[in-house]
Amino acid sequence: MGRAWRATRHLVVGFGLSCACLFLVALFLIGLMATALVVGAGMLPETVLTVRRFAGFERRRVGAWTGVEVPEAYATLTGTVVERLRGAADDPGTLRDLRWVGAQLVYGIVLFCVALVVWVPAIVVDGLWCGALGRPPVLLPLLTRIADLECVWSRALLTPSPQARLARRVEQLTETRAGAVAAHGAELRRIERDLHDGTQARLVSLSMRIGLAKRAYDTDPATGRALLDEAQTQAEEALTELRHVVRGIHPPVLTDRGLEGAVRALAASSGLDVEVSVGGTDDGTRAPAAVEAAAYFVVAEALTNAARHSGAERASVTLTRTPRLVRVRVHDEGRGGAEEALTGTDPEQPRGTGLIGIRRRVAALDGTVRVASPAGGPTDIEVELPCAW
Repeated sequence: MGRAWRATRHLVVGFGLSCACLFLVALFLIGLMATALVVGAGMLPETVLTVRRFAGFERRRVGAWTGVEVPEAYATLTGTVVERLRGAADDPGTLRDLRWVGAQLVYGIVLFCVALVVWVPAIVVDGLWCGALGRPPVLLPLLTRIADLECVWSRALLTPSPQARLARRVEQLTETRAGAVAAHGAELRRIERDLHDGTQARLVSLSMRIGLAKRAYDTDPATGRALLDEAQTQAEEALTELRHVVRGIHPPVLTDRGLEGAVRALAASSGLDVEVSVGGTDDGTRAPAAVEAAAYFVVAEALTNAARHSGAERASVTLTRTPRLVRVRVHDEGRGGAEEALTGTDPEQPRGTGLIGIRRRVAALDGTVRVASPAGGPTDIEVELPCAW
């Protein structure tokens, strides 16, 4: 009975979606006429985007019912009005969505009416059949099959062709490659700046101190010894800065202690009260080095943001390892409102929280990032990194 009610609710929503499809058909026809008159040329791409949203809702509905996600593949509609019009017309997804709108308009209403017809005898027949004879219901399972049938038709109409999915995948890889190149360039500039402003300056000063010590050693040994002491101090400081630069490239702690140990070391040095928990299925193998490094930098950036910008005193880090992915979740009880902007009006004063860098680093590994940071907090950053490519 419970599944029959869920199937009925599913069909009721499908009926409402069919009614909305009437609106979509009218909107699309108006968009065509407006485009033909030129003055409303920008309306058609917006109509196509509206249809995509309804189709996306149906994909999520089918995925929720069947437990299997329905993929989507659309061309991005950007640029001038003419470019957006051409993109909407050339995208195979536009015709696929319009076919679904027309079909949903019919089968959504028909299947809902069939479900209503089934319910009346189902209550009587199944009530007698189950109550008197103790047999399982006969007609109520038909409602589930009707909902299954609607999902089968929607999936067949909305699933993109292999060519469309391949084109979309190429577009995604192009975007992530551009992001990876940008992130790599930013990392190189950071390393160059750290070496130039820190280590190189200290080494130049160290060389000068040694030269002065050599000149003063024969005539004034005490001064020479003092200069050598200063040189030794500067050498140690230069080594410390070099270690910092090396940790920024690939932290040695990852190699020595693994991801869990490295994250615990980060938590201990963050200045916050951080709780680290580890879960999932551990088969004894480590994730690829690139995945561990990305996860480490996500935690490092998130904890740094929490300590510097959020005003939080506590945070938590959750690591989940499965054979196919590494999931990282960082939660803090700060003021929230994290922004993804890299800089403010003054390029020398960064105001962003490094989220764009996180997204680029994760996207380069085909991972996903979800950020929830409402004003007033809390902030949640969840990252999934695939381990099997």
